[in-house]
Amino acid sequence: TPYIPVLVYFDIRLYRKTLRPGELLVTLKNYKKVSFFGSLIIKINEAEHQEVLEEFKDGFRKFAGLHDTVLYCSLHDPATPSPTGYTTNKTVSVWGSGGRIELTVAKFMALQKTVQPDWYQSMCDGETWQNSASRKRVRKSVDRTLAHLDECLLVHQKSKELEGVEVFGVVEGGDILEERVRSARETAKRPVAGFCLDGLQMGSMDQTLRTQLITAMIKELPEDKPRLLHGVGRPDEVLACVEAGVDLFESFFPFLATERGCALSFGFDISTDPERAGRAPPAGVVKSCNGELNRHDQTQMTPFEMNLKEKRYQDDFRPLVEGCGCYCCKNHQRAYLHHLLVTNELLAGVLLMIHNTAHYHGFFGALREALATDKLDVLKKRVLGDGGLQTERKE
Repeated sequence: TPYIPVLVYFDIRLYRKTLRPGELLVTLKNYKKVSFFGSLIIKINEAEHQEVLEEFKDGFRKFAGLHDTVLYCSLHDPATPSPTGYTTNKTVSVWGSGGRIELTVAKFMALQKTVQPDWYQSMCDGETWQNSASRKRVRKSVDRTLAHLDECLLVHQKSKELEGVEVFGVVEGGDILEERVRSARETAKRPVAGFCLDGLQMGSMDQTLRTQLITAMIKELPEDKPRLLHGVGRPDEVLACVEAGVDLFESFFPFLATERGCALSFGFDISTDPERAGRAPPAGVVKSCNGELNRHDQTQMTPFEMNLKEKRYQDDFRPLVEGCGCYCCKNHQRAYLHHLLVTNELLAGVLLMIHNTAHYHGFFGALREALATDKLDVLKKRVLGDGGLQTERKE
């Protein structure tokens, strides 16, 4: 599968039975050939250039040359925390390098008509993921999100420009179980194509609590509609959330690793074919985690990656990951990436992003295979157990 240079990627759990007959999910049933999807993040840049897209008239996909890409519009960039305190009963704010812009439902839906995505999340009040949010504020968030969804659906159903485009309802509720259940139950009553589980992003809560909340929400949602989880991308957390019933993920995790100057290097191959076992750790290696395990700071590296800025890589002439077939690993060595990083060459980020996207994509391919062949436990041991984290030769 070719590398698709768009902002964010998604992957779907394909072992599930038919998601829904008709419309968007007819396309979803064919996603065995398209294992990750492009995502357009609505932020201030797109809002400011709305007039250009309106004049172009053929939507963002054709405007950007992403002809074979499935586009999904979400409200915020998952890799960039948004300031809080700017949401009202009638508006939400999106942020970019230029500042803040307020969106009403009318403005939000006008953007959808201009962008013409395959599906989009409805407007929502998602500012309750912080631990300090009160029960009253969380309840207001759920009420506002449901009101925004009803308004979005009303405009959507009357719009000829949005024929064939689908809406995902957003489930809020912070860390309060009762509000999560209420939000899921009420959202499921609306005519939406799927569900976005919002406010559960990495660093906002413990994985045990996240799993508990996801499990409770999934019980209220129909099995034949996909569930997208916002803001979770670490391999260990992805595995836990898949077991809880999540179908789709935002894969901004490769981008974060690239920003840190790191290469994803965890193992995930569950094949018994010796020719595909190139990622198995060779004899005489020991596990070495570059950095401490820190779930609450997305700027800190994780045990699933290697920090190529470290001096020990300056004369390491191996590919980033043995057996990886990406362009970077086939043509360059760790020492070269180290050189590019320490000299602040822009090519470093390009090559790292190619590798990290390919590696993460491969992980989701292994995840789908594990689910289809009932080998999820094997994959978990491969990713999290012996050989699952970065391995290095003894010095």
